[in-house]
Amino acid sequence: MSEFISSLAPLMRSFVFYRKVSGRWNEASYEVNLSLFDKYCDKNFSNASELSQDMVDLWCAQRKTETNNSCRSRIYPVVSFIRYLRKRGMTTVAEPDIPRKEPRVYIPHAFTEAELQNFFAACDSISAAPPTEEQLSRRITVPVFFRLLYSSGIRTNEARALMREDIDLDSGVVNIRYSKGHTQHYVVLHDSMLLLMRQYDGVIDKMYPERVYFFPARKRNGGFHRASWVQRNFNKMWRQHNCGNVVPYEFRHNYAVENINGWTDVGFEFNAKLLYLSKSMGHSVLESTKYYYSLVPGLTDIIEAQTDEGAVIPEVDYESY
Repeated sequence: MSEFISSLAPLMRSFVFYRKVSGRWNEASYEVNLSLFDKYCDKNFSNASELSQDMVDLWCAQRKTETNNSCRSRIYPVVSFIRYLRKRGMTTVAEPDIPRKEPRVYIPHAFTEAELQNFFAACDSISAAPPTEEQLSRRITVPVFFRLLYSSGIRTNEARALMREDIDLDSGVVNIRYSKGHTQHYVVLHDSMLLLMRQYDGVIDKMYPERVYFFPARKRNGGFHRASWVQRNFNKMWRQHNCGNVVPYEFRHNYAVENINGWTDVGFEFNAKLLYLSKSMGHSVLESTKYYYSLVPGLTDIIEAQTDEGAVIPEVDYESY
């Protein structure tokens, strides 16, 4: 966690502690943007003894270079901070207006078999040199971490935050406690993935016998890897043999699409399978899962015929997934 330096530092630390304890801390967005707000306050309001309306209004004003969505992402941690203080009678500052969310047009990458083979071959070929603890840990972790994303469809932040106690290495059931929307759900690992997780656990446990997280980060005092670690390692493996702009989250889309692709002849079992997929992926509403219909070429008409539903591709926001 970043070290806060402004006069608001004690309040920010309390806010971060509260969010983490309640399982509502979004490291990728909250940590970065709250830290930027802290530095802004220290630079421009160094003599301030408390949060003021000017601090908030100037920081939260939408910039000329920002879209509505980028502005929302930047200021929302500050809005949450204000709400935290107001509920406890620690400020009377009003919340700023939040720009309206704009729908995103996003087409995920469709992996080819060759691309996947290339990617995982690169993961399995990571050198042990230099033989540092960090490099050895990376060599062991990267192949397992990305195969987990590929085979289970869980979100990258869910995989990063998995604790040892969240994974039953006997039954293969994974407890996803820290999820988008804070919805707890369960995933059952494929037998081959379960075997790999057992092997990984045995090896990594010798390096970090007191670890709390299943995928520990050495430099974070027993914590888990940052989102930047995931993206950086994904890019290195992907670019060795593949091209194009792809992100780790694409594995989640691939998981949904591959499942749906296998349902064209299941008849009445389709609705049950869709529900199971939705629960496994941690969707709070079935409409979020239905979004993937639009990603499977030619399947929309088939699904409409089988379910006797109209307009099965709902208007939903990509951020929901």
